[in-house]
Amino acid sequence: MQKAVLFHETGGPEVLQYEDTFVGAPGPGEVRVQHAAVGLNFADTYFRTGYYPVKPTCGIGVEGAGVIESVGEGVEGFEAGDRVTYTGSPLGAYSTARVMPTGSLIKLPEAIDFETAAAMTMRGLTASYLLRRICPTLKAGDTILLHAAAGGVGLIVSQWARLLGLTVIGTVSTEAKEELARAHGCDHIIRYDHEDVARRVREITDGVGVAVAYDTVGKDTFAGSLDSVRRRGMLVCVGTSSGPIPPIDALQLAIKGSLYVTRPALADYIADPAERAELAGELFGHVAAGRIRIEVNQRYELADAVQAHRDLEARKTTGSSIFVI
Repeated sequence: MQKAVLFHETGGPEVLQYEDTFVGAPGPGEVRVQHAAVGLNFADTYFRTGYYPVKPTCGIGVEGAGVIESVGEGVEGFEAGDRVTYTGSPLGAYSTARVMPTGSLIKLPEAIDFETAAAMTMRGLTASYLLRRICPTLKAGDTILLHAAAGGVGLIVSQWARLLGLTVIGTVSTEAKEELARAHGCDHIIRYDHEDVARRVREITDGVGVAVAYDTVGKDTFAGSLDSVRRRGMLVCVGTSSGPIPPIDALQLAIKGSLYVTRPALADYIADPAERAELAGELFGHVAAGRIRIEVNQRYELADAVQAHRDLEARKTTGSSIFVI
């Protein structure tokens, strides 16, 4: 009997249930995947709490890596035995095995192991589109602000930004996270627990501000992020771990320097198979060559999903977190 983590009502981590589940044969256009590792992402908590509306009994989790066991009728481009990774809908990655459509699947190079893949597919593709798609004018020599610099996405963005010749100002909340962020490419660190972020950014940039601010925190950091952006710069609101961002006053964008604000979603940058393949190819190339290191700093069993979510929401984690099957 296979296992899966489900939730039958929204709420805190305690609503997650580790249950027996039946995984049947794949139907037309589907494959059956045996997981080796599954990604744990902060976005998973949005589904669990109901912030992202979803039918509770459908499962949870959007990222996993493993081997295709069997394929359904009409499947092209994949066959039994293929090593794959994925991120995206439908939910249900918190499982030992699952049947799913092929639309989210990406073939995994032999040079990348399953645990690394589960720790980097969502985070790495996020880093990829943030740096390679969101702001086409970003260039070597520019300075960016990166919140949660010691998190899974933050560590990848920092390393990739260094490859692109960018200067990175990262924010963290502890000394240990400061050391981790510096080791992965942050040029300057701001301790947002006791420093004024916008003021420090202006000091570091000689009053100019940053070309782009990547804000994965949301409500608590939005105002400071906006005040850190240079004239005609961009604020990228890419997460809401502290709560939703407040309503935007368009006039303030003009007053503060004709600023741009965007709230992107990964799904819209990997919906086109060709673009997804291009972003994944560049990501996999950097990781396989050792130019970007993936830090898997927390490993859990699926049965420990409740504790995993508690750790995640308490900000006890650094780098990437995964479930090992």
